[in-house]
Amino acid sequence: MTTIDHDLLIATLDRLKLTAIRYQLDSLLDEAARSKMTLREALAFLVSREIARRDERRISMSSKLAQFPFVRELDGFDFEAQPSLDRGQIRELSTCRWIAHGDTVLFLGPPGTGKTHLAVSLGREAIRQNYNVQFVTAATLVAMLAKAHNNGSLDKQLTILSRPKLLIIDELGYLPFGANAAHLFFQLVSRRYEKGSILITSN
Repeated sequence: MTTIDHDLLIATLDRLKLTAIRYQLDSLLDEAARSKMTLREALAFLVSREIARRDERRISMSSKLAQFPFVRELDGFDFEAQPSLDRGQIRELSTCRWIAHGDTVLFLGPPGTGKTHLAVSLGREAIRQNYNVQFVTAATLVAMLAKAHNNGSLDKQLTILSRPKLLIIDELGYLPFGANAAHLFFQLVSRRYEKGSILITSN
């Protein structure tokens, strides 16, 4: 390949926004050559790398927007420390079918049992399956709703919180709700009913 041909190829990849292929072009072509791929196999190989890179960026961006407090995966959960937990049920939840159906999941247990770990892990799995997710602590959520109620923007705030396909509410019950806070929380649950799923962790 001449320099001109190489530059033209790079420019074409840039124009098509195939950035993963563009920035790894030489190493990808070398790998295809070493593996003695056919043209069809090499094309499929290049495209798969591009898709994988785009998925990585999408998951990274969506995870930032979800505002997870940390990164956790199901593979890192210590099921041996929680023998009462049904692994099969957690695996079923990781398929995200419950999100597709708009169902609600509640994790109950004392502090330190891994509820938030599981919630974040399932949230990240939902993102991988193209669902938009929002994570918020119950205390922060109530403060947001109370502020919106006081300044007359409650309906707008409820609309915003109704958009994510999965809303994760962490630590419900750690701080007691006043009557007004409970009413605001109920309005949010009602707004999301059959429109989006909620995952709640609570003691």
